[in-house]
Amino acid sequence: MISPRSWSCLLFVYSLLYRTSFVSAGDIVHHDDSLPQRPGCNNNFVLVKVPTRVNGSEYVEYVGVGARFGPTLESKEKHATLIKLAIADPPDCCSTPKNKLTGEVILVHRGKCSFTTKTKVAEAAGASAIIIINNSTDLFKMVCEKGENVLDITIPVVMLPVDAGRDLESIVSNSTVTLQLYSPKRPAVDVAEVFLWLMAVGTILCASYWSAWTVREEAIEQDKLLKDGSDELLQLSTSSSRGVVEITVLSAILFVVVASCFLIMLYKLMSFWFIEVLVVLFCIGGVEGLQTCLVALLSCFRSFRRFGESYIKVPYLGAVSYLTLAVCPFCITFAVMWAVKRQFPYAWIGQDILGISLIMTVLQIVHVPNLKVGFVLLSCAFMYDIFWVFVSKWWFRESVMIVVARGDRSGEDGIPMLLKIPRMFDPWGGYSIIGFGDIILPGLLVAFALRYDWLANKKLKSGYFLGAMSAYGLGLLITYIALNLMDGHGQPALLYIVPFILGTLMVLGHKRGDLKTLWTTGEPERPCPHVRLQPQT
Repeated sequence: MISPRSWSCLLFVYSLLYRTSFVSAGDIVHHDDSLPQRPGCNNNFVLVKVPTRVNGSEYVEYVGVGARFGPTLESKEKHATLIKLAIADPPDCCSTPKNKLTGEVILVHRGKCSFTTKTKVAEAAGASAIIIINNSTDLFKMVCEKGENVLDITIPVVMLPVDAGRDLESIVSNSTVTLQLYSPKRPAVDVAEVFLWLMAVGTILCASYWSAWTVREEAIEQDKLLKDGSDELLQLSTSSSRGVVEITVLSAILFVVVASCFLIMLYKLMSFWFIEVLVVLFCIGGVEGLQTCLVALLSCFRSFRRFGESYIKVPYLGAVSYLTLAVCPFCITFAVMWAVKRQFPYAWIGQDILGISLIMTVLQIVHVPNLKVGFVLLSCAFMYDIFWVFVSKWWFRESVMIVVARGDRSGEDGIPMLLKIPRMFDPWGGYSIIGFGDIILPGLLVAFALRYDWLANKKLKSGYFLGAMSAYGLGLLITYIALNLMDGHGQPALLYIVPFILGTLMVLGHKRGDLKTLWTTGEPERPCPHVRLQPQT
């Protein structure tokens, strides 16, 4: 049972790292303006499904990539023709094949000649399509070289990784292999994105009400002590007693600097063992978050309340409630089971439960004291997102944020500090994901708005929470619209969310005359209940 306050700072730094919202299976259509395009050589790079049959029985479905040239493939499997596969002789197909072809798909090695040369040789020999085996496990972009005429190429070209090519070569020599070539299109909107939007908005909504309720209860208790003139008030420390960590302007800037350094470290050291370290840290934070949420939830019931208010002294941990001791083994078991089974298809459910609990705990512990700190924090995060998603491509030749979030070169399906839902109607599968920071950082300001409304006794329509919550939901919605318009390429959510939230709060605050109070103190002026009006003489 780790102290929530001690972990909140560390987890808050982690949250700054993982903020890119993108679809992991979204790089189906890939535009590359740096490669030459001209008539006949202007196709998008698309992933291609290659389902195979051996002696009439279904075998393995491979995934390859199409070329810049040649005709486009069918998008539906039922329209794709089942064609027999043949091996090229010579294997590289840089010269006329010795074997006679009558409309087969020819399987060739990469060799030394150009892709267009292979394709023209295969087409002249009677092939209906050509599959090129790459010399590595990666897929290579097949483009046209300068001066090549590609207008007369009429057969599709697909590249497979070396392991898939070797597998096909081993079975085609003594079996009849047939296959299809088609490139399914991803749906414009997947249900997973709707659920992920609801999950993010719902998490902030619940965390904000939890935070505001706690602060209001403390304010009521302080008012009672002030009214009674109790000496207990002297022993009351508004922040430390309730374990709240308030962000300052300096810490907001330092968080971004530290997060940038940590992001570079992740990018450079990304490997299987490093992901294992992140999994352990995520499990520790997830246990603390789940435990805090369960204790708070169960304490709402009268039958569990007395266990939550009864404490026992535990060595090295201090006073711990009986209710915390009761739920802790369950939380630890849940996190360990997720870590062990995290490669299973339904492991995302456990990851989301731990993640949401952790986010709500951080929003309960970490507070933005005023709009000024929130403005600095979100502005720094805004620039951080843009730099590491877009600008970093110029220096590192790839988006550092996206590479880290996907867990490239680690052998894992992404890092654990993400909420994820599998894409339900996407033929390519994959996940819709959102980083913790895309929820925590805006959530800090949304929770601040609700705390202010409750302390100022503002109604929902006249307060700031409804505007901030609507701004977050709209900003996240626009993020997903941009995500689909960009063919699934990673998008920094804060690029769209931050202007909406900050703009909404500042405009509403200026219009209602509360901007100065929101910017400086962050709390409305409340009359002291112990002050009595003196009778006039």
